[in-house]
Amino acid sequence: MSHKPHVLVLGGNFAGLGCAQEIRKYAGDAVDITLIDRKSYLLFVPNIPADVFENKDPAIGQRMDLPPVLAKDDVSFVQGEVTAINVDDRQVTYTPSERPGAAAQDIGYDYLVVALGNRLAFEKIEGFAEYGDSVSDIYLGNRLRKKLWEGGYKGGPIAIGSAQFHQGDGANGLEPYPGGSIPSALAACEGPPVEVMLSAATYLGNTGQGGPEKITVFTPAELIAEDAGEEVVNSLLEIASGMGFNYVNNGKDIVRVTAEGVELANGQTIESELKIIFPDWVAHDFLKGLPISDSEGFIVTDLLMRNPKYPEVFAAGDAAAVTVPKLGAIGHQECEIVGRQVACSVGRMSESAANTPLQPVVYCIGDMGNNQAFYIRSNSWYGGDTQVLKMGHVPFMLKMQYKNLFFSTHGKMPEWGLDFSQMVAEKLVS
Repeated sequence: MSHKPHVLVLGGNFAGLGCAQEIRKYAGDAVDITLIDRKSYLLFVPNIPADVFENKDPAIGQRMDLPPVLAKDDVSFVQGEVTAINVDDRQVTYTPSERPGAAAQDIGYDYLVVALGNRLAFEKIEGFAEYGDSVSDIYLGNRLRKKLWEGGYKGGPIAIGSAQFHQGDGANGLEPYPGGSIPSALAACEGPPVEVMLSAATYLGNTGQGGPEKITVFTPAELIAEDAGEEVVNSLLEIASGMGFNYVNNGKDIVRVTAEGVELANGQTIESELKIIFPDWVAHDFLKGLPISDSEGFIVTDLLMRNPKYPEVFAAGDAAAVTVPKLGAIGHQECEIVGRQVACSVGRMSESAANTPLQPVVYCIGDMGNNQAFYIRSNSWYGGDTQVLKMGHVPFMLKMQYKNLFFSTHGKMPEWGLDFSQMVAEKLVS
C-alpha cells in the first residue's frame, strides 16, 4: 500500500475537478488523490440556457465523463453520495451510487478538499414544482425547452428572477483587497437571470411572439447582479430599460409561484405565464453543524482556502463560505490556491510561491441570443478598482469556445487562456 499522503476531493464538477488537477500539477507524485462524486460526469451548467433557447438537448452536449479524465492524472474515482464528514477522525462516509441498495463506506484522508457545490432549494418555493421553470440542470432545462418549442408556452408575459440567498457568516472579517471585504449578498448569483432575460427576448423576437416588453426581471436586492459593480449594472439596466424590459428590485424573496405569476415578499405580484426561477443556494444538510462550517453550513476558510481550525481541510467553489457570488470563475481562482497549498504542505512548493491569497474577480460571459453576448470583469464589489462591460459577437465566441476548449483539454485550460480572453474581449470590442 502507498504511504503517500492521501488527498480526498469531495465533488467532481468545476471546483472538484479543478482542485484534483491543480493538486496533481503542483504536488506531482508526492500524493495519492481520490475524488468522490455522486455522478460520473461533469455538467457544464453555464451553457444550458443557450441550448434551451436554441432548442438543443443539453444532455447531448453539456456532459463530460469524469473517470477517463481523472485517470489521465492518476486520480482514483469513486461514484458515491457523501453523507458525513468526521474532521476529528479524518474520515468521510459515503454511499456508492452506481446502483441502489449499496452499503455505506468510510474513507480516510490526510488532506480533505470540500468542493461539493450546494443544493438548489427549489423545494422551499411553494408552487415551483407545478408552475415554475429553470435552467439549472438538464432535467429542468429540457422541461423548459419543450415548453418553449413544443407548444406549452402560449406567448404570455415572462417573469425571471431570484429567491433570497442566505449567506452565512463564514467570510466575515476577510479582506481580499485593502479596505475591502467579502460582502453579504441577497442573491447567490445573478449573471444567469440577466443572461436568460436577454436570451428570452431574442427568442420572443425570433419566434414572432413579442419582445422585451413581455419580460420582467426581479431581484431580492437593491440592485440586480450587484457583484458586477454599480457602474456595470447601471449600464446594463440603462440598456435593458431602453429595450423595454421591466425591472423589479427589492423583491426580498419569493413567497410562492402560482399559475398566474410570482408573489414576492415585498407584496408585489408579477403576473406571468412563464416563471423562470433561480432558487436559494444552500449547503448540503450533512455539512451543517460541523466544526468547519459556518452558520448556514458553508465551509469556513481563510483566503488561502484553508479552514482555520483544521488546516488540513480546504474548500473551493460553491461549498466555500468565501465564494460569493457562487460563480464558477471564482471557484477556478480558488482551485489553483488549493493546489499550491497542498503542494506546499507536502514539500513540493515554497511558502513564498504558495501563499498568494484569494483576490476574487467576477468574470461573467452571458449569452444574449443571435450570436451576441455580454462580458463582465469586475472586482469593485470586494474593494478593487476594476469594472469592465463589453457586449457583442466577440464575447459570444469566447463563451462558446471556452466550453469547446474546456472539453478538448479535459478541464485543463491553458495558462494563457484567461489573459487571451481578456485581451480579445476588452481590446477588440468597442
